[in-house]
Amino acid sequence: MAQTVVWGTGRARAVLATTILGSGLAMLDSTIVNVALPHIGAELGASVAGLQWVLDGYLLSLAALVLVAGSLGDRYGRRRVFTAGVLWFGVASLLCGLAPTTELLVVARVLQGVGGALLTPGSLAILQSVFTRADRAKAIGAWSGLSGVAAAVGPLVGGLLVQAWSWRPAFLVNLPLAAVCVWLARRHVPESRDEESSDHPNIADSVIGALGLTGITAALVEAPVRGPDALVVSAAVVGVAGLVVFVVRQVRGRDPLVPPHLFSDRTFVLANALTFLVYAALTGVTVLMVLQLQVSLHYTPTAAGLAGLPITAIMLVLSARAGNLAQRIGPKVQLIGGPIVLGVGMLMLRWAEPGASYWTGVLPGVVVFGLGLAAVVAPVTATALAAAPDRYAGVASGVNNAVARTGGLVAVAVLPAVAGLSGGAYADPAALTGGWRTALLVCAGAAVAGGLLALGADNGVLGAAATRDDDPDPADSPATRVGP
Repeated sequence: MAQTVVWGTGRARAVLATTILGSGLAMLDSTIVNVALPHIGAELGASVAGLQWVLDGYLLSLAALVLVAGSLGDRYGRRRVFTAGVLWFGVASLLCGLAPTTELLVVARVLQGVGGALLTPGSLAILQSVFTRADRAKAIGAWSGLSGVAAAVGPLVGGLLVQAWSWRPAFLVNLPLAAVCVWLARRHVPESRDEESSDHPNIADSVIGALGLTGITAALVEAPVRGPDALVVSAAVVGVAGLVVFVVRQVRGRDPLVPPHLFSDRTFVLANALTFLVYAALTGVTVLMVLQLQVSLHYTPTAAGLAGLPITAIMLVLSARAGNLAQRIGPKVQLIGGPIVLGVGMLMLRWAEPGASYWTGVLPGVVVFGLGLAAVVAPVTATALAAAPDRYAGVASGVNNAVARTGGLVAVAVLPAVAGLSGGAYADPAALTGGWRTALLVCAGAAVAGGLLALGADNGVLGAAATRDDDPDPADSPATRVGP
């Protein structure tokens, strides 16, 4: 499909604004909810497991459906599916804001994740499809930086809303933003699709994958509370069986949800493995940090939100530049160095203990954390998409998003137990601080491991993507050959 959008034009700015607002909705909501967790728990009487489900209910449906959502965009139109996702997300946000119990809030969060699955890969696939090849890394860098700003601003917005009213407006704020996003998309974003795609999306594989993720998540969340009882064991068995069947169907099926030949490209595999580890570490730290600041350091919700503002500034200033730099010199340096810097920042955040001041206990770690995040986010996203042929832009974006959300899902499910947090421990400053310190060690190790994986990535992948033509024969495509 011919590319129609050139960097620096009015239409380019409108397309960027639309995709940033759409993906920013999902990111903003995730970080707002993190700040609101103590207040949700207090008002609804939720345990640690209940709060985990408030987070994981959203991540679960998002991770489970994002692959089929990317495929739907390729088949039926990326703008159409993106717009449907924004509308769905807005309606589900209304249900979240009105939920009277923890159980109904979890259900509404699951529905919200469905909308997030539809809109999230669509935003990246639109950029990859409608911008000229030479401008894609730049567009993805701008998208990463400004969408990341939405994620970083979330704690501040959430803190202000929670402190002024309650946690419910933290969801309701999505409604006007969703309306503006839909208007922009219909007015300014060109439609694009994979003209070679089959007519019927593989819903069955998506359902099987969702069952697998649900079973594993349920077992991980409930095991610390219930022990190895019948429910936990059954969930684990269903989860493992579902994921095994999903993989087998992808390898042997006639119309797989994820074309297996994508994974014959080493750089695609490594970029997604790095994404999993970095986003698992990132999610674990951001979820626990707002709890640590409010419960152990006695910050107000607004102060806890303000504490992360340096990350916002760093992402805003550096993310687009990181994308440009990766386009010029290759992404490898940033893929290795960014996660290592991120891990160092996480270790420095161990200084955020009761009695520590913001300037010496919190700010240094936040700054280093932000530098590492800005260095890696745009390059790893651009690398994952560039390693796949253009016709699979939606699928490649879906895979990368699914991997990122699954990393966050696993972190939320596993990290509290690893850190020794269960029951009502999140309300005990001493217990929370001990868990915080342990969790940071685990997350820093995961981030550094992700950076080391990038040693095997192809540093020329962005340049190759900018010069090659789409090749309908996977066997002949440079994007599917193993090796540099």
